[in-house]
Amino acid sequence: MYVEMKDIEKHYGDFKASDHVNFGIEKGKLVALLGPSGSGKTTILRMLAGLENPDSGDILINGKRINDIPAAKRDIGFVFQNYALFRYMTVFDNIAFGLEVQKVPKAQIKERVMELIQLTGLSGMEKRYPSQLSGGQRQRVAFARALAPNPQVLLLDEPFAAIDAKVRTELRNWLKDMIHKVGITSIFVTHDQDEAVEVADEIIITNHGRIEQTGTPMEIYKTPETPFVAQFIGKSTVVSHYEQLNGFDSVAGAAQAVIRPEFVRVSKSGRLEQYMSAAEEGTVEEVVFRGNHLELTINIKGISIKAERSLEKDPVSVGEKVQVLIYRLYIFDENRTYLMENSAMQENDVFYI
Repeated sequence: MYVEMKDIEKHYGDFKASDHVNFGIEKGKLVALLGPSGSGKTTILRMLAGLENPDSGDILINGKRINDIPAAKRDIGFVFQNYALFRYMTVFDNIAFGLEVQKVPKAQIKERVMELIQLTGLSGMEKRYPSQLSGGQRQRVAFARALAPNPQVLLLDEPFAAIDAKVRTELRNWLKDMIHKVGITSIFVTHDQDEAVEVADEIIITNHGRIEQTGTPMEIYKTPETPFVAQFIGKSTVVSHYEQLNGFDSVAGAAQAVIRPEFVRVSKSGRLEQYMSAAEEGTVEEVVFRGNHLELTINIKGISIKAERSLEKDPVSVGEKVQVLIYRLYIFDENRTYLMENSAMQENDVFYI
């Protein structure tokens, strides 16, 4: 592994920001630290950068322990959430700053800066100031400045947080392509699931200072290992008394379940063509327009679940009786998550993850 954290602990008074954190990242990977606010992801990033020191444990890059190496000598590039560009410096001078601090010869600085300006799509903007740039352009300058000294690792703290939604989507694709083109090992912090899934090669999910799960976006989404991940990932509805639903038996120790919208099919009354014995009658409680689909809240035997309905299908309205087919759900105990298929549709009830 190229970047490693081994049994890292970090406290702020009585608050445990990192609780025996362990993970490894392969060289050249783009990895997302994903979790809710206060989960410890930014603390991990700051300890890697040398802006915070762990209370115990080891941080290694390329096999070398870096705990005692000052931040300025760790050979790490850092892109801050608010860009942290120098307002009175041009694009060229902002990108060149780190190289000038290292006293790199001017001819080499010019060559490197112009290479990065072209790489990041900033050609023709060399003499502009940050105030003359859009949010996306400022982010590209911050990215180029961090890459200028050829760091061995790039860290990004919520790199898209200060950018409007449309530009954010464009920058996600740009950043992923750029990092793979450059080939630099990169770690970015985010609380946005869509961002992590779209951009990252791997995701590390944090919660209360612990690592809940590590894996590819597909692995994290399809096979959540812990109750927290099952509830945190996706547009999940947590329900009790899932055993009241057709096709699902109670499992000892597993008192709750998670149902995702893609596990549910909603049909207008009398229109369901198969699996009638597995379906439920529900009442539509809420209909919310989400742009490319309708989000429904449906009450089944006192249990409220979320579902989605295509705009191409006949609309449903609040108070309408509908037929609801729940294909599967995740159930969980204190430690593990299980995928349960609707037994009226499948022969096997439970698959361990």
